[in-house]
Amino acid sequence: MSRIVKGAIPSPNIWNTPQVYEVENRAVDPDGLADAAIKAVRPWQGATIADIGCGTGYHLPAYAAEAAQVIGVEPHGDLAAAAVRRCRGLPNVAVHVAGAQDLPLPDASVDLAVARWAYFFGPGCEPGLKELDRVMRRGGAACVIDLDATRGDFGQWFQGTVPQYSPAAVENFWSRQGWQRRELDLRMVFDTRADLEAVLRIEFAPEIAGRAIAQISGLSIDYPNVLRWRHF
Repeated sequence: MSRIVKGAIPSPNIWNTPQVYEVENRAVDPDGLADAAIKAVRPWQGATIADIGCGTGYHLPAYAAEAAQVIGVEPHGDLAAAAVRRCRGLPNVAVHVAGAQDLPLPDASVDLAVARWAYFFGPGCEPGLKELDRVMRRGGAACVIDLDATRGDFGQWFQGTVPQYSPAAVENFWSRQGWQRRELDLRMVFDTRADLEAVLRIEFAPEIAGRAIAQISGLSIDYPNVLRWRHF
């Protein structure tokens, strides 16, 4: 059985179906809008970057191509092992099995922390924010990218699947914490209908996934997101 860090919040899509989530990662944001938005907050060149909730390490090689050092942090041991395999041969990448609440990093050691669709969902993530206060260097920045559940069909499908999620509560939380925000109009673009349908089935409840599949005619899905960030 894989080692899973105590207190980790299960991620039902990637934890249960990492192969399908890999398809989703390849489909998301072919226009590179998310990376460009992060770089506008804090450039990657020569930086020490922490990818919190890195999963199988999909984004680590791109960070490593420009950064001085990249640290992937993932609470699910099997996913972290996949990230290690992915980054074998990249000497400036290290991967740790750990949670956002207890980062295995020295004080004031990170220039840019990034979390994409991982952990920092709003109320309840205060321990992770406290850890950011500890590990971020002066002049550094943290960026959190997540679905914007208030916009588009994707947001409606998500709210139908997770009815306890309150976009207003999440927005109020980040506002109180002093983070800035920017809407990102991302897309998912798939190679085949089978890939598109498989991803929708790991993201939404079965009935909602079925409706979404029937509603989408092509290979592209609008995927409204929001980037939140804070400078330290």
